[in-house]
Amino acid sequence: MVSAVNNSIPTEGGNSTNGKTLDACTIVIFGASGDLTARKLIPAIYHLFKEKQMPSAFRVVGFARREKTDASWRQELRTALDQFSRTKPVDDKVWAAFAENLFYCQGDLTDDAAYKKLETQLTEFGSGPLRENLLFYLAISPSQFGEVVEQIHRCGLLNKEGAAWQRIVVEKPFGHDLASAHALNQELTRYAHESQVFRIDHYLGKETVQNILMFRFSNSIFEKLWNRNSVDYVQITVSEKIGVGERGGYYEEAGALRDMVQNHMLQVLSLIAMEPPVSLEAEAVRDEKVKLLKSIRALTPEDVAKQIVRGQYFAGAVDGQLRPGYRQETKVKADSNVETFVALKLFIDNWRWSGVPFYLRTGKNLPMSASEVRIQFRPTPNVLFAAKCGNTIEANALTLRLQPNEGISLRFNGKVPGTTLGARPVRMHFSYDSEFGAYTPEAYERLLLEAIAGDATLFIRRDEVETAWQIVDSIRAGWEGKSLTNREFYSAGTWGPIAADDLLAQSGHTWHEPQVIK
Repeated sequence: MVSAVNNSIPTEGGNSTNGKTLDACTIVIFGASGDLTARKLIPAIYHLFKEKQMPSAFRVVGFARREKTDASWRQELRTALDQFSRTKPVDDKVWAAFAENLFYCQGDLTDDAAYKKLETQLTEFGSGPLRENLLFYLAISPSQFGEVVEQIHRCGLLNKEGAAWQRIVVEKPFGHDLASAHALNQELTRYAHESQVFRIDHYLGKETVQNILMFRFSNSIFEKLWNRNSVDYVQITVSEKIGVGERGGYYEEAGALRDMVQNHMLQVLSLIAMEPPVSLEAEAVRDEKVKLLKSIRALTPEDVAKQIVRGQYFAGAVDGQLRPGYRQETKVKADSNVETFVALKLFIDNWRWSGVPFYLRTGKNLPMSASEVRIQFRPTPNVLFAAKCGNTIEANALTLRLQPNEGISLRFNGKVPGTTLGARPVRMHFSYDSEFGAYTPEAYERLLLEAIAGDATLFIRRDEVETAWQIVDSIRAGWEGKSLTNREFYSAGTWGPIAADDLLAQSGHTWHEPQVIK
């Protein structure tokens, strides 16, 4: 994919991967001492380097407050890589060559002199693309985004115009409601064009999530069925086996709705339900995603009471191990009403999906960690086989398994061998590992490569963020001042509260529980 909005031009030191120009550049990581850098960013860049997918010339500069030398930072990163690399052991020869590109800049984010020091260090790389083509990765708190962007602009490292390019990569959360998201976007675009801002959602970097568009629009047998005429309902499940753990303080502010629905789940929904884009260019794809999100029927407080269920886990066992209740977790209020589970029944008011319910659910301390999309097709008329087979004829279903055991399953009915006419649902299963081998790049590898290439397809545009927050804010408004009911609590190790089952029962539907596929 090539971005429709790309402020890069070919420069010396360029490389090409999958038809994309990769200019020589420097990646500056703010928050270089943090967990994200050690666990995800440096391992991702290392693997891209090992696979010869990085530009032919590049530098990585870590910016953080702690006193370190280039050598000590490199040693810290090597220790982390030994732990977090997706391939072990780490290749010593590859690491030695890679480490020569790693540098450290000590400084406080609030100190003007620190940014001048950074500018001086980048200038030492020369006057070419290593100094001019800059990817700033803000692995820091969103409350610090505005100050950092202003500072790098003031010292001449970030410009809206020019022959070279500069880009800013920011991590979620993108605000905590519509107002804060709008203010954050205003801060980011004060000194940078929207086309220079890359809002990262690691979920969109997953290979199986990216495959949704390929599956939908390149297979005519399914493309023709992807509408209200054939589809009865759609379920999207993102379940987590872990509890809140040490993140109690964060979860008290966020909850499952902000933490998972506003970003990951609405992004998957938009890819599943969007119209085909006119091309695979970034803006064409993102235009369709925004149109889909804007087509989701608005929710009044009365609608929220009928269509949205929240839940909270109490003490229970997961795989035989006792887990504490949410209210007993660290930094959680003893009477907290924060949701650790949420289920939604949404409708999309457009021609393709009119009348088709979309069920979304996500939760903590569920029986297994899994992400999947289930397309439930309409049943055939129950007249031909009813007398012989009874209720054993089930509707067809298509399941896109995003993780783990990535793959696609199609369920259909088959005759049970024998002298009588009996039916049983059977499954055809496609496995990524079996078909393509075990190699699947980490999401951050793909996303970093796209950011270097200037392709924004897998990143979230400003209007996407704000439209998603409008949906979430309307739900939170419906919850305002209301306490959890008994039917909204669930034991750790179960699939959620009774109220979530009630939500589907209203329409005669039931939840499909993800299965372990071997």
